[in-house]
Amino acid sequence: MEEKKKAALYLRLSKEDQDKLRKGDDSASIQNQRLLLTDYALERNLEIGEVYSDDDESGLFDTRPGFERMLRDARLGKFQIILAKSQSRFSRNMEHIEKYLHHDLINLGIRFIGVVDGADTANRGNKKSRQINGLVNEWYCEDLSNNIRSAFRAKMKAGQFLGSSCPYGYIKDPKDHNHLVIDEYAANVVRRIYGLYLQGHGKAKIGRILTEDGILIPSHYKREVLGIRYHNSRELETTRNWSYQTIHTILNNEVYLGHVVQNKHSNLSYKDKRHVPQPKEKWIKVENRHEPIIDAQLFSQVQERQKIRTKAVRNERKENSVFSGLLVCGDCKHTMVRMYDRRGKHGFIGYCCKTYKTQGKQACTGHGVNYEQLKAAVLKSIKKEARQILTPNDIRELDSAEYTGSLGADYRAQICQVEKEIGQKSKYKKLTYQNYLDEVISRTEYRAYVKELDEEISKLQGKLDHLQMRIKEQAELESENQIWTEQFKNYINIEELTREVVLELIEKIEVNGDGSINIFYRFQNPLVCRTDRNKS
Repeated sequence: MEEKKKAALYLRLSKEDQDKLRKGDDSASIQNQRLLLTDYALERNLEIGEVYSDDDESGLFDTRPGFERMLRDARLGKFQIILAKSQSRFSRNMEHIEKYLHHDLINLGIRFIGVVDGADTANRGNKKSRQINGLVNEWYCEDLSNNIRSAFRAKMKAGQFLGSSCPYGYIKDPKDHNHLVIDEYAANVVRRIYGLYLQGHGKAKIGRILTEDGILIPSHYKREVLGIRYHNSRELETTRNWSYQTIHTILNNEVYLGHVVQNKHSNLSYKDKRHVPQPKEKWIKVENRHEPIIDAQLFSQVQERQKIRTKAVRNERKENSVFSGLLVCGDCKHTMVRMYDRRGKHGFIGYCCKTYKTQGKQACTGHGVNYEQLKAAVLKSIKKEARQILTPNDIRELDSAEYTGSLGADYRAQICQVEKEIGQKSKYKKLTYQNYLDEVISRTEYRAYVKELDEEISKLQGKLDHLQMRIKEQAELESENQIWTEQFKNYINIEELTREVVLELIEKIEVNGDGSINIFYRFQNPLVCRTDRNKS
């Protein structure tokens, strides 16, 4: 008796469907799809395997949880057929129809059947109709997207607030969810932030003050106090500290003037979820739509104060930007920021840990490095490295070269052995097939032997790929060492440290709590690694 074929059932409810029950439950549509596909499978004597379901997911994207799990199981050979209500339930993206239905699933030996529309990859005659239906489904999504965008733009121009979450300081009007009303507690925090800034406190300092006073950051406030299901993708899960960026955003948001400013970001297309910033001229701004928290004069004063601060910092950076973007704290691994003298002209003197500066001593230690001492230490290190890398008698260099060569020969020998073993396993596989044809072994035995041989060949192929990658890495390593040898000829007697030299040679510089620095050069690798430690 022929073995039953196993079928996977795929169910999807799109975001455009309206017949839903409570969120989190299977919708009526999902339940109907399940009944339809189950009846179809039983009538054709198919064994039902896994049921994969995506509720409230668009068919334009292949990043649906149930869909992705189904594809993983397909590659593991858990079923031979996929049943869906229609091709459009499987996907509304023409690119995915070609990729999965007409390529990947066929190569895996898996048949797709659309029960209602008759889509069937085992029927070559209806491939063109599947492709036409794929285009029609995609056009439907495009038209729907354009209609939705037009409706949203009309609402934005009318001053209706369309954000899923309100700006800190506001909540949605219970009578009109497109209108904002003041949340008095959070609004008082916003007013305090503006006041502290005009008193001369920097944005990082304001963040520390609010944190020390136990005021919840906006994301935690929305979840813990307002009870809103809010997620911020840029929020660190462990932080409860007010950040510089949060303060900066509040100080520059015109929503606090009573204005609604929208369309700052837009999707690349209806087939792409990524959001891209829109130029300012495309923003949609409607003034005086809700009660302001900050008056226009106070907001204007804050903007002018920011311009003065930014200009001062920019002028200083023109003079001292040699190490910009390269310095990190050796303890917390976050970037180092500028440090200024607290006396006299308050000029730039070096760098300190950003985590300590913004979050205090509970987050990291208050260590830094003097700019002039850092320049001298890095200049000295570059000269030292230049002489070492070019010295023929450098024992470490010679040892490294010999080690690299011996490794390459060893890898090549292993590759030959693995290729030989793969050839033998493939030969055994052919003999097994011949034995099956000659009825020396049964079909069950044949399948078991082939499965075992395929697993062994797969493991050997993985080992072969790894060895070939190592050979390639060794070749690149030798080539890179030669390049850096030529490059360092220019820096044996270097006298001045410039931004160009630093960027060319150095990947990063770590500043440790004891005042020492670790310089990581771009030519370093697992075989040739020099860590330079210099007291600043």
